[in-house]
Amino acid sequence: MHGQGDPFLATHWTVILAAGENGADTERSRAALSQLCQTYWPPLYTYVRARGYDRHDAQDLTQGFFAYLIEHRIYTRTSRAKGKFRAFLLAALKNFLADARDREQRLKRGGGHTIIPLDDARAEAAESLFAMHLSPGTDAIAEDQLFERTWAETLVHTALESLASAYKAEGKVSLFAELKTFLTVGAAPLPTYAELAARLAVAESTLRSHVTRLRMRYRALLRNEVRRTVATEAEVNDELRELLRVLSR
Repeated sequence: MHGQGDPFLATHWTVILAAGENGADTERSRAALSQLCQTYWPPLYTYVRARGYDRHDAQDLTQGFFAYLIEHRIYTRTSRAKGKFRAFLLAALKNFLADARDREQRLKRGGGHTIIPLDDARAEAAESLFAMHLSPGTDAIAEDQLFERTWAETLVHTALESLASAYKAEGKVSLFAELKTFLTVGAAPLPTYAELAARLAVAESTLRSHVTRLRMRYRALLRNEVRRTVATEAEVNDELRELLRVLSR
């Protein structure tokens, strides 16, 4: 990419931004938006749930929002100056919910169009995230903070799934199962390198190399997920810092 222009021109958000700046409605921009919506479905759904809607109405409203976003080309009204994709999406969702009753019948379940395929796994995962943060005994969390938290957790989950798939393709499912605990800070006490090396029957130095490579690959995948939604490398770094801040809050 060196010497050939901005390497971010191929990312999803810059494709959408370009459509907004040019007033275009290209298949490429719509496809990019559709792919990003797959990732942002859970955080937007949990935000709607936090507004007091039951799970079925929240599903309908989230699907209806994406239909509205695409059918009315809301994404062409934004620009690079308006900032991050997730901020744009949340602001658009708030406006949509303000007029939700007027649109409810016309856009229910996407107005009969499959804008974002709603499979049971995605719906259940989103509901689980919502329930986890609002279960008895947990601290109350504001709607916007819930959106941010779910956004961060969704990106982490997506990166972990991609990493697991890569290890599976390499025939290293068992190795990933043993090593992934080194990526989930605070989830469980970490085994010592000596203990795990003995269990895997490898040298401790080899195990350390495996863990180092695992972490490098994970960071690269997480960075790639974030890169889809920004326009510059500096913004990737900012978003990663924000992600860490949200998860540690």
